[in-house]
Amino acid sequence: MELQQIIDKSHRIVFFGGAGVSTESGIPDFRSVDGLYNQKYDYPPEQILSHTFFMRHTKAFYDFYRDKMLCLTAKPNKAHYKLAEMERAGILSSVITQNIDGLHTAAGSKVLELHGSVHRNYCMDCGKFYTAEDILNSTGIPKCTCGGIIKPDVVLYEEGLDDKTVTEAVREISQCDTLIIAGTSLTVYPAAGMVRYFQGDDLVLINRDKTSMDGSCDLVIHDKVGETLDKIVIK
Repeated sequence: MELQQIIDKSHRIVFFGGAGVSTESGIPDFRSVDGLYNQKYDYPPEQILSHTFFMRHTKAFYDFYRDKMLCLTAKPNKAHYKLAEMERAGILSSVITQNIDGLHTAAGSKVLELHGSVHRNYCMDCGKFYTAEDILNSTGIPKCTCGGIIKPDVVLYEEGLDDKTVTEAVREISQCDTLIIAGTSLTVYPAAGMVRYFQGDDLVLINRDKTSMDGSCDLVIHDKVGETLDKIVIK
């Protein structure tokens, strides 16, 4: 298997993943045929998950957020566990994710979360911390004990990524010899643009559907991420 050969000769691997890594855990992605963008809501999901919508229509935001973004019963799948195993073996330097579900962390990985996490929520007034369960079990607009509105620590549309996380992710990508991109359509910027900092030997793409980067990669695998990574033997 070509992917096995690449991993065997690699010394520093970085994994860059998107929504397709979590679909095998039952979490819907955005852009596939059955993704969130192709479901019917009063507003497009991209509009609902924007900073402006959150500020102006907070209750409607949370109605959607609880219904579609808080998948707290989801468990890590084969991809998450294999990456954690690779990390423990010392061949995987970093996991960088666009996902906000926290499944990499649950599987045991240290992860750079470009878009934040549903498991961190803060009062916009006093900064008090709240769990994802607190949000799920609330009704209407979740409020802090101080009366302030609670906001998920996720990067909404119109919001910038965390500078420290971006800097660390770019450094990891620029220093690795193998970059595995998986489960992402590479259409969400600025995260997708980070791939251009790769200067290593092997660029691997694992995605169910074709992407605009297929022709630029050393190895392209059109298959499920978990099923593909599960075949890897750590030596």
